[in-house]
Amino acid sequence: MYIKLFFIGISVSLLFFSGCGSQKRVVVAQKKEIPSWYQHPPKGSMSELYAVGNGRDKQSAITDALTQMISTLSVSVSSKFSAKTVVKEGSINSSSGIYTDESLSEVQKIRIGNYELLESQSLGFKNYAVLVRSNKKKLFDGMKKEIEQNFEIIEKERKSVEHLNMMKHLSFYKKSKETLFLLPNTLLVMSELNAEFDGTMYLSKSQVINAEYEALLSSITFSINSNSEAKNLIAPIAKGISAKKFKIANSSGKKHFDIMIKSNIQRASSYGFTLARSAISITVKDSTNAVIGSNKLNITGQSSQSYSIAKENVALKLNALINKEGISKVIGLKL
Repeated sequence: MYIKLFFIGISVSLLFFSGCGSQKRVVVAQKKEIPSWYQHPPKGSMSELYAVGNGRDKQSAITDALTQMISTLSVSVSSKFSAKTVVKEGSINSSSGIYTDESLSEVQKIRIGNYELLESQSLGFKNYAVLVRSNKKKLFDGMKKEIEQNFEIIEKERKSVEHLNMMKHLSFYKKSKETLFLLPNTLLVMSELNAEFDGTMYLSKSQVINAEYEALLSSITFSINSNSEAKNLIAPIAKGISAKKFKIANSSGKKHFDIMIKSNIQRASSYGFTLARSAISITVKDSTNAVIGSNKLNITGQSSQSYSIAKENVALKLNALINKEGISKVIGLKL
């Protein structure tokens, strides 16, 4: 009897300690005091700009601070930032913390390369605070240098595509437009930094590039032909080309391109369905008859009714593929 009670007691003790061992340990992170430079950052002057920011790591905190710095110049610029509100809690909780309010402002992303990181401090798990400073003249000079370098690169690339087909020309213009996308807002920032600055010359150069792009885009044409088994595939391809603002027309010259679609269809059946297994080849040629784009696709259409409907199903699947992957990938040519 005593032996039984002894073993029962041991078993209960083991279960008790086992249960205690399986409990999760709760680690309480100690709150860190908010630095005075974050609560009361230095005020800007005629020559210097200051800004504080916070984020999950040092780099994201720096990015946030630079965004805040741009926003102080009253310029509408494109990433979102949250206005900061520093709250010091009462003596009841005897703690302090940083809170981000819910108001979001639209600002535009402008790269700032000239800044100094004056202070940085971890405020706890995934919470970092920084203080940055930027000299207005250095910031202005850096932005101006970057703009001029961008235009120099654009002119070099323009010369490199002079003897290439018009799709390469169009790609050059598209890339140039992307490079200069933030130019108007950058010029506004520069005007805030230097009241005597006039960015009209740079803006005019950018407008010329935009106009040349639009003119070339509107003058490029495509014709689409096929063999007898691919006639129903012309419409999806034409739709994808037109969606990119190109014209479908029978024309000629350096700005005209030919698309040839060929399909080899094998009829089959499976589980009561009629299948149309299509091996499709697409070729794009320029005015010199040089192949500048191509692709091969295998699409199987199916129907429970007829072979002709199964072939139409191939066209439907091609259209779905274009919607999903994009016309450029389907024809093997970047548009």
